[in-house]
Amino acid sequence: MQKLTRKQTEILEFIRRYQQETGYPPTRSEIAGEMGYRSANAAEEHLRALARKGAIEMIPSASRGIRLLNEGPAGIPVIGQVAAGSPILAEECIDSWYELPEQMFSPQADYLLTVKGNSMIDAGILDGDLLAVHKTDQARDGDIIVARVDEDVTVKRLQRGSGGKLLLIAANEEFAPIEVDLQRQQFAIEGISVGVIRTRL
Repeated sequence: MQKLTRKQTEILEFIRRYQQETGYPPTRSEIAGEMGYRSANAAEEHLRALARKGAIEMIPSASRGIRLLNEGPAGIPVIGQVAAGSPILAEECIDSWYELPEQMFSPQADYLLTVKGNSMIDAGILDGDLLAVHKTDQARDGDIIVARVDEDVTVKRLQRGSGGKLLLIAANEEFAPIEVDLQRQQFAIEGISVGVIRTRL
């Protein structure tokens, strides 16, 4: 890493401290507020300089897309909107990185998926939560899974049926089960839920 200016060092230390306290990096606006800048653009310029000097990596199109380099493990990826047809861990799907204590989940969480909607509220999975997911293509009946059906990704409880069909069951009586015909539809298990991180009260 190239030598940093005093201001770059201050910003890097703030990013490191913020990530240690919250588990994820700050936004440009939060950096600007900490440094006393009137605009997030000033923070952006310093971040670009830090990236050029090898201190951080900037992840495009992510509000918290800052990854500290030379810091050991950066945590696990937080997945936002999943691109249709792309692998769930494709770079364009990663919003940020989140540091977790070791052994927080068992089996180990490989990524966090930002929950959209209320179809799993009766299982304690709320809109805006981070769902901890263990990457696997194997699951048992009753497991809460991340499933890809054709071009869509959903979180539901797995129930295998007969005749080459299975059901993806919501944990909310307002949502009907999704019936998947394995003969006619593409289906893949992306992982199983191993826990939830609540991001708001």
